[in-house]
Amino acid sequence: MINKDNKYWKSKLDELSYKVLREAATEIPFSGKYNLHFKNGNYRCKGCDAVLFKSDSKFDSGCGWPSFDRAKKGSITYREDRSLMRIRTEILCSNCNGHIGHVFNDGPTETGMRYCVNSASINFENK
Repeated sequence: MINKDNKYWKSKLDELSYKVLREAATEIPFSGKYNLHFKNGNYRCKGCDAVLFKSDSKFDSGCGWPSFDRAKKGSITYREDRSLMRIRTEILCSNCNGHIGHVFNDGPTETGMRYCVNSASINFENK
């Protein structure tokens, strides 16, 4: 696991990505560059470059954030989130502990899952 201080992350990330990955902020819905992005490749953690999602798991959920029905095995850590006066499941990069978004069990595919991801937390790698 990558364990760096805030000074390191502030020098590596743009302001919005820092707020999302290190402070668990959420980008404005429908504003992220990967919301309606459907090219073939891998989505990687913007903090540490670990592969989190593959393009074949991406779908348009209409929620305003990039959505996936499964993560790469072992790439995500799950944590209970009781903010906003409700219980949700936060998803974090297992490699750098960066906040990626949340996962819900209301997905339309056979997995039944919807990984709701901030574009500011990921980069895309073409295949």
